[in-house]
Amino acid sequence: MNSSVTEPLLKQAKQSVLFTAARPEVVMERGEGMYLWDTDGKAYLDFVGGWAVTSLGHSPAVLREALQRQASILVNTSPGYYNKPMIEFASLLTDISCFDRVFFASGGAEANESAVKLARKYGSLYRGGAYEIITVRGGFHGRTLAMMAATGKPSWEKLFAPKAPGFKHVPLNDIEACKQAISRDTCAIMLEPVQGEGGVYAATPDYLRQTA
Repeated sequence: MNSSVTEPLLKQAKQSVLFTAARPEVVMERGEGMYLWDTDGKAYLDFVGGWAVTSLGHSPAVLREALQRQASILVNTSPGYYNKPMIEFASLLTDISCFDRVFFASGGAEANESAVKLARKYGSLYRGGAYEIITVRGGFHGRTLAMMAATGKPSWEKLFAPKAPGFKHVPLNDIEACKQAISRDTCAIMLEPVQGEGGVYAATPDYLRQTA
């Protein structure tokens, strides 16, 4: 039974929040570490982790302090300007990775869209107009129109047609299927090392080496 606090919140949510997925009849109010508490005071061990984004747990002191410190100095200048944390973080990422430049995006779908655009730009400039992206069935790349086409989930095939063209789908860990899908129009292969939709499915090290 929902409390006198939760019931009106759920009613308000159903009136004002766009339905995109079924949610349980609870309203989360606070979090600490790996636990969440709802408006009835009930504690939950959180196995979702904000869909794999709260890797430090809920409300960790290090994150609270960093947000408070930066918010007192500068919140946003727009991407039209450099700012000091941007430069420092980009330099850190290039120093510890194999990449030369950093692009900051708002979320995963935007980052994946940008990767597709970068691959297609390369294909246009250096591969005779190549534009096709080979992706792996069962993956998840985001909910924009292009990323839904890239994902290739069977349940999404008829949603929001027509789909964005230029994506071929192959089974995970099937290198021969991947090779057969490659054509003169291929400019990139897009996959997750570990798929998390509907289970946990890992690409083998040999498969990753051969598709790199």
